[in-house]
Parts: sequence; structure tokens; C-alpha cells
Amino acid sequence: MTSVASSTPVPIIVVDDSPVQRRFLRAAIEAGTDFTVVGEARNGKEAVALVARLRPAAILMDLDLPVMSGIEAIELIMAVSPTPILVYSAHVGGHQSTRALEALAAGAVDVLAKPGPHDTGSLDQYADEIRKKLRVASRVRVITHPRGKLRTRDAAHATPRLGLTRSTPITDEVAARVGVKLIAVGASTGGPQALHTLLRALPPDLEQAVLVVQHMAEGFIAGLASWLDQLVPMPVVVGGSGCRLQPGTITIAPSGHNLLVQDDRLRVICVDPEPGQFHVPGIDQCFTSVADSLGPDAVGILLTGMGRDGAQGLKAMRARGAPTLGQDEATSTVYGMPQAAFALDAVERQLALDDIAPAVLGLVGRS
Repeated sequence: MTSVASSTPVPIIVVDDSPVQRRFLRAAIEAGTDFTVVGEARNGKEAVALVARLRPAAILMDLDLPVMSGIEAIELIMAVSPTPILVYSAHVGGHQSTRALEALAAGAVDVLAKPGPHDTGSLDQYADEIRKKLRVASRVRVITHPRGKLRTRDAAHATPRLGLTRSTPITDEVAARVGVKLIAVGASTGGPQALHTLLRALPPDLEQAVLVVQHMAEGFIAGLASWLDQLVPMPVVVGGSGCRLQPGTITIAPSGHNLLVQDDRLRVICVDPEPGQFHVPGIDQCFTSVADSLGPDAVGILLTGMGRDGAQGLKAMRARGAPTLGQDEATSTVYGMPQAAFALDAVERQLALDDIAPAVLGLVGRS
């Protein structure tokens, strides 16, 4: 990714087959003095070539593209010229939110829905949102994504998976813990693909419940649950106030609230976010409730993500005797949250993504 000084406009490439949309996006982006559009592509094939030549700091891309689809273009860009990609599309919200998950799994950093006919926001508001999202995306240190590289290999020698290959084997085995009831997982930027890699390696007859808190825009959590439910062995559901977390089931915290574990029977409640809370649902709030309710009878995992959410909560879990795991820098899309937790001594073991599921299974006696 291009390194850009703070006084230099951040170079952006726009990818959309509509000239009208490209003009709007260029005007929206360059309305802020900190950005400049250095190139435009009309289709996915042009985008792949343009990114390789211009090396922008970030890409704003539609998904519905001629010649080569947006998903395929994302995969190839992330395999050959890894660059933060913000998807801006009319087909990523509501019942079509699985498209957003496909884009994120392919390597996109974030997704923003184009305004629809019933949206009430002004174009200036949408333009401001685009710039905010690009500002965050352009600061992400992305890694080479494996899916595009798999497409370039002979199928006979490739294994179709979203996770990264294990760099080193686990050598620091830990004795199994008795009485573990819950595996609590927090993730943000890069989370959907990391969650897929982790959860697909857990067996369908797992005796523990799994609780996931993923930072995601309003309206996308149901799509995340549906997408994962088709890809991993255990059933995946969206949690709700008053329900009990079930063994062998993955529960995802809903949008708009904090999901808290109330007691050692794994009853949960949804509460309003705290004043000024930036990330909703909050990982810190969830992890802290797990520490208070279960003490050593839980496992805490903090995956890739920007910021610090989850670090204090994971520290609370470790202080109460729970084993805690953090994703390492090499396999994180954004080594922000795991790094913050590691700095607080909240992470008992820092592992490559592919090593986390085996570590969890070892902790619960299933290795």
C-alpha cells in the first residue's frame, strides 16, 4: 500500500461502470482536501490493471461491474496488489446483505450501501460518509488475501479456503480446562473472513456455546449470520434479549445494542449502548459481562480489528482466570484490537489465525 504523508492528498481509485456515478464519486471524494482521485475504472478488469499501475492508498468500488465482477476484482487485487477496498454498492443492504459478506470475505475492508429511492439523507451527507469511510480504509495495513491466489493455481494443487495457511505449528500446548461453558469471540475490520476460518474448524457437537461480537453496520448482522450458517458446521443465530446461549450453537450479537451475559446459565440481555460509545455492539461490554458471570469457565478470543475495543474486556476475563487468545499481527487484516490487548497483558497466547481453533479445542479437551 502506498505510504502518503499527512500533507499530501490521499490517492484514491474509483471503480464504477456508470459515468454519472463516477462523476458524483469524484466530486464527493475531492470535496475534502485530503483526497484526490488518481484514476477511474469502468469494469473489474480495468480496476485490477489500474491498481497495479497506480498503487493508490484506497479503492472505492461498486460490485456490479461488466467484464469482471466486483467480487472477482477484489480477490485479484488483494492477491496481487493488496490495497484497502471500500465497496459502495446498491446491492449490499437488507435482504442482499450476503453480497456485502462475499465482498468482505474476498478482502474488502468495509461496505457502504448506495442511497436508495426511499433514503432521506442528502447527497452531501452521503458524500461525507464516503470520505469518513475512505479515511479509515486508507489507514488500514492490508495483507495479501489468499482467495485470489488460489484462483491462479492449478485446482489440483489448491485447497479452497478463506483462511491463511499456518506459518508455524502450535508448540506451547496447554492442559485442557474443566468446566468451560462459553467461547467468546470479538472481531472488527477483517472479521467476517477471520470468523469463517475460526468457526469452520470447530465441530458441530461442541459442548460449549460460542458467542460472537462483530462490529458491523446496522442491517448487516442478519446477513452475517445467514452467510456463516451456510459455511460452518455449527448452526449460527442472531442473539436476542432473554435467550440462553446453547451448546454447539454460534450466537452473534445483534446490531444497535450491547449483548451481555447475565449469569452462569448463559442467559443474555440486550441493553442500550453507553453514552458516547463508538462501537455497537461493544466487545468490551460483552467480555466484561462474561468475566463477571463465568470467571474461569469461558475462553476469550480477540481477532483482527481497528481500535481498542475488546482489550479491556479481555483483560477482565484473564483477571478472572479465563484463558485468552489473540490473533497475531501477521494474519490480522488490522492489528489494532489484538495489539491493544497484548499491550495490556490481556492476551495469554498470541496465535496465527489458523492456530486459534486447534488451541480452543485443546483448551476444552477436544484436541
